[in-house]
Amino acid sequence: MQIGPPMAPGAAASDRGRRTPDGHVPVLLDRVLELLDPALSRPADRDAVHVDATLGLGGHAEAVLAAHPRLVLIGLDRDTEALARATDRLAPYASRTHLVHAIYDELPGVLDRLGYDTIDGALFDLGVSSLQLDRADRGFAYAQDAPLDMRMDQTRGVTAEQVVNEYAPGELTRILRVYGEEKFAPRVVSAIVRERAKARLVSSSHLADLVRDAIPAAARRTGGNPAKRTFQALRIEVNGELAALESALPSALDALAPGGRMVVMSYHSLEDRIAKAAIAPRTRSTAPVDLPVAPPGTEPEFRVVTRGAERPSDAEVAANPRAASVRVRAAERIDRTQPPPGTAGRTRRHRSDPAAKRTNNATDSSDTSDTRERR
Repeated sequence: MQIGPPMAPGAAASDRGRRTPDGHVPVLLDRVLELLDPALSRPADRDAVHVDATLGLGGHAEAVLAAHPRLVLIGLDRDTEALARATDRLAPYASRTHLVHAIYDELPGVLDRLGYDTIDGALFDLGVSSLQLDRADRGFAYAQDAPLDMRMDQTRGVTAEQVVNEYAPGELTRILRVYGEEKFAPRVVSAIVRERAKARLVSSSHLADLVRDAIPAAARRTGGNPAKRTFQALRIEVNGELAALESALPSALDALAPGGRMVVMSYHSLEDRIAKAAIAPRTRSTAPVDLPVAPPGTEPEFRVVTRGAERPSDAEVAANPRAASVRVRAAERIDRTQPPPGTAGRTRRHRSDPAAKRTNNATDSSDTSDTRERR
């Protein structure tokens, strides 16, 4: 990781967070601000500290900085191009920003280097960013021809070309099944192996054509481009996304101050499952379920802020189609000096009590579509 160069202080902008100069709109911006506001407005004796763990083009970060004039932002991104673009965009707020070239699972080290013991907010807007999707030469988009790269950080790591041409068939099949949830993985891998025996696969459009032809015609009629699951799987493998996320989310929760909040925006079921698995255990008491009152020290550390995995409204999707697959979860570290909302006099319910079962209209799953505009 590398902390970005100092930037000269500048005047704050008031409303630039909703759209980038080239027309990009951050996903669910108003809802993200709403979820973070109680935590970022809370500190009275110090400046709030917020981590944007997936800085991207800086759309969410800019809006948070504009909404909270004393807030200190720590922005992380592994993509050096995105970091440079965000640096320019956030220049008016340079006196209270730290922009860092790092993967989000490096958060503990970043906080240590910057001298922060706790944070008040954390945002994870996962998956591939709008910059990466829209730049054909990055190789993320199956609808555009480009070299098979797919690295978010082009300074290190293996490329998708290496994965496709050099991985054993069994490992390729596993990657497509697990990371892409591709039920025709063996057929796709067989086609790849046959083709790479003739010549090395180097083109994203060539790979997309191979995948399309390998999938039965009936299965190609629905669900969008048949290559999307294979490209998703390769991208996740190249960037080690899920392993990094499994480490990063618990670290972010650990760093939150009392009353601090973490918001996670997922775009496919694999990300959302990891988010749910990181949050859920910390929102439950560790006391035996049949005790009428939880003994001291067994209370949950966090409370869930969203109802399950929130979905975007029809209006949001109409305004920004790339928001269609987003799922949002948020959790807040409980402040023991304040009574939790709506819990005065509440006792623990027996597991068999029907009233103890959560009713939730929000979904706890997400589809694998990952084509959208993000930060």
